[in-house]
Amino acid sequence: MSATSTVPARVVRTSRRSQLLVALRAPSAVVGVVLTGLVVLLALAGLVGLTPYDPARQDVAAALQGPSATHWFGTDQFGRDLFSRVCAGLANSLRIAVVSVGVAGVIGVLLGVFAGYFQGLLDRVVGVVTNVLFAFPSLLLALALAATLERSWVTVSLAIATVYMPIFARVARGPVLSLRSVDYVTASTAIGRSRLSTLFAHVVPNMRGILVVQTTLSLSWAILTEASLSFLGFGTPPPAASLGGMVYDSQTLSTVAPWMLAFPGAALVVFVVGLNLVGDSLRAAVDPRSRGAR
Repeated sequence: MSATSTVPARVVRTSRRSQLLVALRAPSAVVGVVLTGLVVLLALAGLVGLTPYDPARQDVAAALQGPSATHWFGTDQFGRDLFSRVCAGLANSLRIAVVSVGVAGVIGVLLGVFAGYFQGLLDRVVGVVTNVLFAFPSLLLALALAATLERSWVTVSLAIATVYMPIFARVARGPVLSLRSVDYVTASTAIGRSRLSTLFAHVVPNMRGILVVQTTLSLSWAILTEASLSFLGFGTPPPAASLGGMVYDSQTLSTVAPWMLAFPGAALVVFVVGLNLVGDSLRAAVDPRSRGAR
Protein backbone atom coordinates (compact mmCIF):
# COMPACT_ATOMS: atom_id res chain seq x y z
CA MET A 1 0.00 0.00 0.00
CA SER A 2 1.42 3.39 -0.98
CA ALA A 3 1.84 6.21 1.49
CA THR A 4 -0.25 8.47 -0.69
CA SER A 5 -3.28 6.18 -0.57
CA THR A 6 -3.35 6.18 3.24
CA VAL A 7 -3.23 9.97 3.70
CA PRO A 8 -6.65 11.45 4.45
CA ALA A 9 -8.04 13.85 1.86
CA ARG A 10 -8.15 16.72 4.39
CA VAL A 11 -4.46 16.29 5.22
CA VAL A 12 -3.52 16.26 1.53
CA ARG A 13 -5.53 19.43 0.89
CA THR A 14 -3.97 21.21 3.88
CA SER A 15 -0.46 20.24 2.77
CA ARG A 16 -1.02 21.53 -0.76
CA ARG A 17 -2.53 24.75 0.53
CA SER A 18 0.57 25.41 2.63
CA GLN A 19 2.78 24.66 -0.38
CA LEU A 20 0.90 27.22 -2.44
CA LEU A 21 1.28 29.85 0.29
CA VAL A 22 5.02 29.19 0.49
CA ALA A 23 5.31 29.44 -3.28
CA LEU A 24 3.61 32.84 -3.33
CA ARG A 25 6.26 34.17 -0.92
CA ALA A 26 9.09 33.39 -3.36
CA PRO A 27 10.78 36.48 -4.89
CA SER A 28 9.67 35.61 -8.43
CA ALA A 29 6.10 35.11 -7.26
CA VAL A 30 6.12 38.44 -5.41
CA VAL A 31 7.35 40.21 -8.55
CA GLY A 32 4.70 38.40 -10.58
CA VAL A 33 1.93 39.36 -8.18
CA VAL A 34 3.04 43.01 -8.15
CA LEU A 35 3.25 43.21 -11.96
CA THR A 36 -0.07 41.44 -12.42
CA GLY A 37 -1.76 43.55 -9.75
CA LEU A 38 -0.53 46.78 -11.35
CA VAL A 39 -1.80 45.77 -14.78
CA VAL A 40 -5.13 44.58 -13.39
CA LEU A 41 -5.60 47.96 -11.68
CA LEU A 42 -5.02 49.73 -15.01
CA ALA A 43 -7.43 47.31 -16.70
CA LEU A 44 -10.09 47.98 -14.07
CA ALA A 45 -9.62 51.72 -14.59
CA GLY A 46 -10.23 51.21 -18.29
CA LEU A 47 -13.21 48.95 -17.62
CA VAL A 48 -15.10 51.36 -15.36
CA GLY A 49 -14.12 54.50 -17.28
CA LEU A 50 -11.67 56.05 -14.81
CA THR A 51 -9.16 56.95 -17.54
CA PRO A 52 -8.16 60.62 -18.07
CA TYR A 53 -9.76 60.71 -21.54
CA ASP A 54 -12.29 58.79 -23.57
CA PRO A 55 -10.21 56.07 -25.31
CA ALA A 56 -12.19 56.53 -28.56
CA ARG A 57 -12.22 60.35 -28.57
CA GLN A 58 -10.27 61.81 -31.48
CA ASP A 59 -8.47 65.15 -31.44
CA VAL A 60 -6.62 65.69 -34.71
CA ALA A 61 -4.96 68.84 -33.38
CA ALA A 62 -3.21 66.72 -30.73
CA ALA A 63 -2.13 63.92 -33.07
CA LEU A 64 1.25 62.24 -32.55
CA GLN A 65 2.21 64.17 -29.44
CA GLY A 66 4.91 62.60 -27.30
CA PRO A 67 4.52 61.65 -23.63
CA SER A 68 3.82 64.67 -21.46
CA ALA A 69 2.00 65.77 -18.31
CA THR A 70 -1.16 66.12 -20.41
CA HIS A 71 -0.88 62.82 -22.23
CA TRP A 72 1.24 60.44 -20.12
CA PHE A 73 1.83 57.93 -22.94
CA GLY A 74 1.46 60.44 -25.78
CA THR A 75 -1.20 60.33 -28.48
CA ASP A 76 -1.73 58.29 -31.65
CA GLN A 77 -2.27 59.39 -35.25
CA PHE A 78 -5.87 60.38 -34.49
CA GLY A 79 -5.02 62.36 -31.35
CA ARG A 80 -6.43 59.72 -29.00
CA ASP A 81 -4.84 59.54 -25.56
CA LEU A 82 -2.58 56.49 -25.56
CA PHE A 83 -2.66 55.91 -21.79
CA SER A 84 -6.45 55.73 -21.85
CA ARG A 85 -6.34 53.37 -24.82
CA VAL A 86 -3.76 51.12 -23.15
CA CYS A 87 -6.00 50.89 -20.08
CA ALA A 88 -8.99 50.09 -22.29
CA GLY A 89 -6.93 47.56 -24.23
CA LEU A 90 -5.85 45.85 -21.01
CA ALA A 91 -9.49 45.76 -19.90
CA ASN A 92 -10.48 44.18 -23.21
CA SER A 93 -7.68 41.60 -22.98
CA LEU A 94 -8.48 40.78 -19.36
CA ARG A 95 -12.21 40.39 -20.06
CA ILE A 96 -11.61 38.09 -23.01
CA ALA A 97 -8.97 36.07 -21.13
CA VAL A 98 -11.15 35.58 -18.04
CA VAL A 99 -14.25 34.61 -20.05
CA SER A 100 -12.42 32.30 -22.45
CA VAL A 101 -10.36 30.56 -19.76
CA GLY A 102 -13.42 30.31 -17.51
CA VAL A 103 -15.49 28.63 -20.23
CA ALA A 104 -12.61 26.39 -21.30
CA GLY A 105 -11.82 25.50 -17.69
CA VAL A 106 -15.36 24.58 -16.66
CA ILE A 107 -16.14 22.51 -19.77
CA GLY A 108 -12.68 21.01 -20.12
CA VAL A 109 -12.32 20.06 -16.45
CA LEU A 110 -15.77 18.46 -16.35
CA LEU A 111 -15.04 16.44 -19.48
CA GLY A 112 -11.61 15.40 -18.23
CA VAL A 113 -12.84 14.49 -14.74
CA PHE A 114 -15.80 12.45 -15.95
CA ALA A 115 -13.71 10.75 -18.65
CA GLY A 116 -10.93 9.79 -16.23
CA TYR A 117 -13.23 8.68 -13.41
CA PHE A 118 -15.95 6.80 -15.29
CA GLN A 119 -13.81 5.85 -18.32
CA GLY A 120 -15.49 3.62 -20.92
CA LEU A 121 -17.10 5.19 -23.98
CA LEU A 122 -16.98 8.73 -22.58
CA ASP A 123 -13.22 8.48 -22.07
CA ARG A 124 -12.71 7.31 -25.64
CA VAL A 125 -14.91 10.05 -27.11
CA VAL A 126 -13.20 12.79 -25.08
CA GLY A 127 -9.82 11.39 -26.07
CA VAL A 128 -10.69 11.49 -29.77
CA VAL A 129 -12.07 15.04 -29.61
CA THR A 130 -9.05 16.39 -27.71
CA ASN A 131 -6.63 14.66 -30.08
CA VAL A 132 -8.40 16.19 -33.08
CA LEU A 133 -8.25 19.67 -31.56
CA PHE A 134 -4.60 19.20 -30.58
CA ALA A 135 -3.80 18.34 -34.19
CA PHE A 136 -4.30 21.99 -35.16
CA PRO A 137 -1.89 24.76 -34.10
CA SER A 138 -3.68 26.74 -31.39
CA LEU A 139 -3.37 30.14 -33.08
CA LEU A 140 -4.43 28.75 -36.45
CA LEU A 141 -7.50 27.10 -34.93
CA ALA A 142 -8.46 30.28 -33.04
CA LEU A 143 -7.93 32.31 -36.22
CA ALA A 144 -10.17 29.97 -38.24
CA LEU A 145 -12.93 30.13 -35.64
CA ALA A 146 -12.71 33.90 -35.21
CA ALA A 147 -12.76 34.40 -38.97
CA THR A 148 -16.00 32.43 -39.41
CA LEU A 149 -17.88 34.29 -36.67
CA GLU A 150 -19.05 37.89 -36.44
CA ARG A 151 -16.30 39.99 -34.91
CA SER A 152 -16.90 40.87 -31.26
CA TRP A 153 -15.21 40.24 -27.94
CA VAL A 154 -17.70 37.42 -27.26
CA THR A 155 -16.83 35.50 -30.42
CA VAL A 156 -13.11 36.00 -29.79
CA SER A 157 -13.62 34.61 -26.27
CA LEU A 158 -15.46 31.56 -27.62
CA ALA A 159 -12.76 30.94 -30.23
CA ILE A 160 -10.01 31.04 -27.59
CA ALA A 161 -12.10 28.89 -25.22
CA THR A 162 -12.42 26.21 -27.89
CA VAL A 163 -8.65 26.17 -28.33
CA TYR A 164 -7.85 25.77 -24.62
CA MET A 165 -10.70 23.44 -23.63
CA PRO A 166 -8.79 20.24 -24.58
CA ILE A 167 -5.80 21.39 -22.52
CA PHE A 168 -7.94 21.56 -19.39
CA ALA A 169 -9.53 18.21 -20.23
CA ARG A 170 -6.16 16.50 -20.50
CA VAL A 171 -4.76 18.23 -17.41
CA ALA A 172 -7.80 17.16 -15.36
CA ARG A 173 -7.95 13.59 -16.62
CA GLY A 174 -4.41 12.63 -15.56
CA PRO A 175 -4.74 13.23 -11.79
CA VAL A 176 -8.19 11.58 -11.74
CA LEU A 177 -6.72 8.33 -13.06
CA SER A 178 -4.44 8.12 -10.03
CA LEU A 179 -6.83 9.52 -7.44
CA ARG A 180 -9.71 7.22 -8.34
CA SER A 181 -7.89 4.21 -6.89
CA VAL A 182 -6.59 5.65 -3.59
CA ASP A 183 -7.93 4.15 -0.37
CA TYR A 184 -10.10 7.02 0.85
CA VAL A 185 -11.87 7.24 -2.53
CA THR A 186 -12.44 3.48 -2.58
CA ALA A 187 -13.65 3.56 1.01
CA SER A 188 -16.12 6.34 0.22
CA THR A 189 -17.84 4.26 -2.43
CA ALA A 190 -17.61 1.14 -0.27
CA ILE A 191 -19.74 2.72 2.49
CA GLY A 192 -22.52 3.45 0.02
CA ARG A 193 -21.70 6.94 -1.25
CA SER A 194 -22.48 7.43 -4.93
CA ARG A 195 -19.60 7.61 -7.35
CA LEU A 196 -20.63 11.09 -8.46
CA SER A 197 -20.70 12.34 -4.87
CA THR A 198 -17.33 10.72 -4.17
CA LEU A 199 -15.90 12.34 -7.28
CA PHE A 200 -16.76 15.89 -6.18
CA ALA A 201 -16.12 15.30 -2.46
CA HIS A 202 -12.72 13.56 -2.58
CA VAL A 203 -11.24 13.65 -6.09
CA VAL A 204 -11.90 17.12 -7.47
CA PRO A 205 -10.81 19.02 -4.28
CA ASN A 206 -7.39 17.36 -4.45
CA MET A 207 -6.89 18.73 -7.98
CA ARG A 208 -7.36 22.37 -7.08
CA GLY A 209 -3.64 23.15 -6.96
CA ILE A 210 -3.03 21.79 -10.44
CA LEU A 211 -6.08 23.56 -11.83
CA VAL A 212 -5.05 26.88 -10.29
CA VAL A 213 -1.65 26.61 -11.95
CA GLN A 214 -3.17 25.71 -15.32
CA THR A 215 -5.67 28.56 -15.06
CA THR A 216 -2.94 31.10 -14.32
CA LEU A 217 -0.80 29.98 -17.24
CA SER A 218 -3.80 29.76 -19.57
CA LEU A 219 -4.71 33.36 -18.78
CA SER A 220 -1.33 34.52 -20.07
CA TRP A 221 -1.67 32.35 -23.20
CA ALA A 222 -5.18 33.67 -23.81
CA ILE A 223 -3.95 37.27 -23.57
CA LEU A 224 -1.25 36.53 -26.15
CA THR A 225 -3.74 34.75 -28.40
CA GLU A 226 -6.18 37.68 -28.21
CA ALA A 227 -3.38 40.12 -29.01
CA SER A 228 -2.30 37.96 -31.96
CA LEU A 229 -5.85 37.81 -33.34
CA SER A 230 -6.20 41.58 -33.00
CA PHE A 231 -2.84 42.12 -34.69
CA LEU A 232 -4.05 39.98 -37.62
CA GLY A 233 -7.35 41.87 -37.82
CA PHE A 234 -9.64 39.23 -36.30
CA GLY A 235 -9.95 40.56 -32.76
CA THR A 236 -12.39 42.99 -31.20
CA PRO A 237 -13.38 45.46 -33.96
CA PRO A 238 -12.61 49.20 -33.76
CA PRO A 239 -13.17 51.65 -32.16
CA ALA A 240 -12.69 49.31 -29.19
CA ALA A 241 -9.08 49.43 -28.00
CA SER A 242 -6.92 46.33 -28.33
CA LEU A 243 -3.23 45.98 -27.52
CA GLY A 244 -2.59 43.85 -30.59
CA GLY A 245 -4.44 46.32 -32.78
CA MET A 246 -2.46 49.23 -31.36
CA VAL A 247 0.80 47.42 -32.05
CA TYR A 248 -0.33 46.81 -35.64
CA ASP A 249 -1.32 50.47 -36.11
CA SER A 250 2.07 51.64 -34.85
CA GLN A 251 4.12 49.72 -37.44
CA THR A 252 4.22 52.46 -40.08
CA LEU A 253 4.74 55.19 -37.47
CA SER A 254 7.32 53.47 -35.25
CA THR A 255 10.12 55.80 -36.33
CA VAL A 256 8.00 58.96 -36.05
CA ALA A 257 6.08 58.05 -32.89
CA PRO A 258 7.90 55.18 -31.14
CA TRP A 259 5.71 55.56 -28.04
CA MET A 260 2.77 54.17 -30.02
CA LEU A 261 4.59 50.82 -30.17
CA ALA A 262 6.48 50.98 -26.88
CA PHE A 263 3.65 51.45 -24.39
CA PRO A 264 1.10 48.92 -25.71
CA GLY A 265 3.89 46.40 -26.24
CA ALA A 266 5.30 46.99 -22.75
CA ALA A 267 1.83 46.62 -21.18
CA LEU A 268 1.35 43.30 -22.97
CA VAL A 269 4.78 42.04 -21.93
CA VAL A 270 4.34 43.06 -18.29
CA PHE A 271 0.93 41.39 -18.10
CA VAL A 272 2.13 38.10 -19.60
CA VAL A 273 5.41 38.03 -17.64
CA GLY A 274 3.59 38.71 -14.36
CA LEU A 275 1.10 35.90 -14.91
CA ASN A 276 3.85 33.51 -16.00
CA LEU A 277 5.95 34.25 -12.91
CA VAL A 278 2.95 33.51 -10.67
CA GLY A 279 2.10 30.39 -12.65
CA ASP A 280 5.66 29.04 -12.57
CA SER A 281 5.87 29.57 -8.81
CA LEU A 282 2.58 27.76 -8.27
CA ARG A 283 3.67 24.93 -10.56
CA ALA A 284 6.87 24.50 -8.55
CA ALA A 285 4.72 24.16 -5.42
CA VAL A 286 2.44 21.42 -6.77
CA ASP A 287 5.05 19.53 -8.82
CA PRO A 288 7.56 17.62 -6.64
CA ARG A 289 9.98 17.25 -9.55
CA SER A 290 10.12 21.05 -9.97
CA ARG A 291 10.88 21.50 -6.28
CA GLY A 292 13.58 18.86 -6.44
CA ALA A 293 15.18 20.55 -9.44
CA ARG A 294 15.40 23.76 -7.45
